Amino acid sequence: MRKSIDNKIEDVSNIKAIYLAAEDLKIAASILYLAYYDDPLFVDIFQYNKEGYESRLRSAIREELHAFWVAKQPMIGLFEDSRLIAVACLVSPENQLAPSRFWHWRLKMLLTAGYFGTKQMVEKESLVRERIPANHFHMLSLIGVHPDQQHLGLGHVLMSAVEGIMLDDKASEGIGMYVTLPKCLSFFEDGNYSMIEELEFGNIKGHLMFRHRKS
Repeated sequence: MRKSIDNKIEDVSNIKAIYLAAEDLKIAASILYLAYYDDPLFVDIFQYNKEGYESRLRSAIREELHAFWVAKQPMIGLFEDSRLIAVACLVSPENQLAPSRFWHWRLKMLLTAGYFGTKQMVEKESLVRERIPANHFHMLSLIGVHPDQQHLGLGHVLMSAVEGIMLDDKASEGIGMYVTLPKCLSFFEDGNYSMIEELEFGNIKGHLMFRHRKS
């Protein structure tokens, strides 16, 4: 059953920010697959040049969403009436999706995405978390807007909902995000995310950003 996010986003016509329900996960996975298909980090981790890239990427995203659901982590969707058009997935400070994730999730990832992809995903997460300038923080793990709904301002609406979840946790110091697409930097900067450092992972250079609570 879907649960509304009552007071965190501006009123934009018939667009509503709602916590995802189990029946939304399949569509959410499709939106995120399209969002990350050309992302340099995922292209590198799941070996775009080798046969089966699409299958490995789909499997990884599906297992990520399943792990979020099992761990009861916040997954937000923007809905136009009943149609899901954008998704964001957060890791709460008190959870960090461990240790349960690193047993069940890692095993399933090994079977679907392969050893190399699984190892790279785990190493990337550990490295990013170590560099966040906070102890109690949210992590924005995945975010995507359906291709036919982009450039309409929905990304900012979605980020307002993300910010609202962080603000509801009075102990949270902010939200971290690892950005690998240069074209997305200005989007996060507009949302008061500050550049922490350029962080190289494997063959990919990305930017670690953090939105401080009081920004």
